[in-house]
Amino acid sequence: MAQHAPTHVASSQKALMLEMKSLQEEPVEGFRITLVDEADLYNWEVAIFGPPNTHYEGGYFKARLKFPIDYPYSPPAFRFLTKMWHPNIYENGDVCISILHPPIDDPQSGELPSERWNPTQNVRTILLSVISLLNEPNTSSPANVDASVMYRKWRDSKGKDREYAEIIRKQVVATKAEAERDGVKVPTTLEEYCVRTRAPPADEGSDLFYDDYYDDEDLEDEDDDCCYAEDDSGNEES
Repeated sequence: MAQHAPTHVASSQKALMLEMKSLQEEPVEGFRITLVDEADLYNWEVAIFGPPNTHYEGGYFKARLKFPIDYPYSPPAFRFLTKMWHPNIYENGDVCISILHPPIDDPQSGELPSERWNPTQNVRTILLSVISLLNEPNTSSPANVDASVMYRKWRDSKGKDREYAEIIRKQVVATKAEAERDGVKVPTTLEEYCVRTRAPPADEGSDLFYDDYYDDEDLEDEDDDCCYAEDDSGNEES
């Protein structure tokens, strides 16, 4: 098996470089992607901006995407560095979501192989799945049972039981200090959240991995494409 390792490395590095380039040219709304170390393509830092009209509005949440050598045949691992209170996020920050589970037949999991990872998935689909999961938790197989129970109380009471919402809002407020330290302006309106920017022209050096997500001079009005423009299902106000 060792003789195949160089092939896996070359293949996965090419795939990751292409994905990084694609995410720079057409960013996913609400995310900023950078490399932890520009010499390491397998370890990405993800900054997630809380979507408007949800509990997470105004939040700045950091995470890591760690890719295996045989990517995209095996899924990456997604772990939040920011403390998160959510039914599908373990205490250590690991995200429990079908798309990141290996495509094996595991009847006890309640997941179909088709719901799990396959090589046609990519970072873009992972990010969209994670942001969807934040707003619409899966309580059938929770990673955090206490958070799941609390979420169901909030949902079933139509927002009257506010314990779940209040814990998350406290976490959101706590992220503002880190955003300031990182010099990041967190979007707080739909217009800010839904903008997309073009990648800057290639320059010498390692500018392939730029991290300037917002550039006011290059904003494009693409509100019609924003997945949160008409969605208030996660609004903490009932």
